[in-house]
Amino acid sequence: MRYNERELLCLARQPAEKAAEIRMSVPKKGSVLKKRLVKLVVNFLFYFRTDEAEPIGALLLEHCRITKEEENVFSISFIEEPERKYCFECASEEQCQEWVEALKRASYEFLRRSLIFYRNEIQKMTGKDPLEQYGISEEARFQLGTHHQ
Repeated sequence: MRYNERELLCLARQPAEKAAEIRMSVPKKGSVLKKRLVKLVVNFLFYFRTDEAEPIGALLLEHCRITKEEENVFSISFIEEPERKYCFECASEEQCQEWVEALKRASYEFLRRSLIFYRNEIQKMTGKDPLEQYGISEEARFQLGTHHQ
């Protein structure tokens, strides 16, 4: 996926689907949990120092695994780089579960499966492909059983 820094900063300023101050660690040797503002926008998870407006990092939620580790802890790791693991510690079990569910719903794979499901449902009800009007109905990424990278 291609994007530039300006586009990413613009996206980081958009309203968040979910945001909170939680403790997180990055996959660096000796990394410790630090309080960060974490903000989910579409399928990007931005993280900020609590006193700064610019993000210090962003995770694209694609080809990743969101795992509940402990009672208040979840992690995000990447399928092609399993050692690249980010850990997040929430204030409560409930907050942790909310984050895990929100992150799973925000992944590209979930969004793609949802689009295909609703496309098929609309087609059954109307007899028409709703993507046809946009000229994208034949694109591989919108087909069942194909994987888009």
